[in-house]
Amino acid sequence: MRIRLLFFIAVLMIVSACSQAETKTRDKDTEERFVLVEGGTFVSTKSNYYGEEIEVKDFYIGKYEVTQKEWYEVMGTNPSLFKGDDRPVEMVSWYEAVEYCNLRSIREGLEPYYNIDKETVDPHNKSEYDPVKWTVTINPEANGYRLPTDIEWEYAASGGKYSKSYIYSGSHDADEVAWHWRNAGDEYLTGDWNWPVIESNNSSTKPVGSKEPNELGLYDMSGNVREWVWDWYEDDIIESGYYRIVRGGGWIGDVVNTEISIRGRFEASGLGPDQGFRLARNAS
Repeated sequence: MRIRLLFFIAVLMIVSACSQAETKTRDKDTEERFVLVEGGTFVSTKSNYYGEEIEVKDFYIGKYEVTQKEWYEVMGTNPSLFKGDDRPVEMVSWYEAVEYCNLRSIREGLEPYYNIDKETVDPHNKSEYDPVKWTVTINPEANGYRLPTDIEWEYAASGGKYSKSYIYSGSHDADEVAWHWRNAGDEYLTGDWNWPVIESNNSSTKPVGSKEPNELGLYDMSGNVREWVWDWYEDDIIESGYYRIVRGGGWIGDVVNTEISIRGRFEASGLGPDQGFRLARNAS
């Protein structure tokens, strides 16, 4: 009996040690890959929300866009057109992004943030061109990964409470912080936006973090790939719409699209080689 008891205690100690090691690893990953954004009101004069009485709560947001390596580790596939472990994952829809959030949360022992019902057509999705229309709702108190809201994204991109009111995320000069159609290829392009010229210039995504960060230490909030956020595009109908918002512009887009104030839109089922996302988490 004594031997069995000692064996049982030893097993418990091993399990506890493994659990603590996993927690420390996850905490270290959070410190290395995420930034705690201190809440407050919008300081940036370039923000859509400047001057409004909007109080943003503390939250975590990824330093980088989700990479292809991170995507593959969870999903087991890599849909990206421009391959590279450290490049942002692209060619992913909004639905795939929220599914990734849940699967990564489960993988790391966190509570999934989303309830994903693939069998029920979302009555709030008004798009004629979205064949998916999963019904996705949230668990607001869950500690798992999620997409940032539109307000959170713009707050973080603008530098939060430390904002210097830059036009782009971290600079008044887009070339310092963003990959866009002019600088994402072999040569710096001039003139008007021209797809054949962009294509022949070998333009593409770049490894995350290749440009300068913003005031909070966040990379690629302007340029590289457009980033999905949670919200519907329509300002006056918060709970329904035709499109989901995309932010930050991408390597295909014009420089103006990389400004922190610009909102893009896309069907939730849409995907493209300039379409990715970054993660967020509740701070408490």
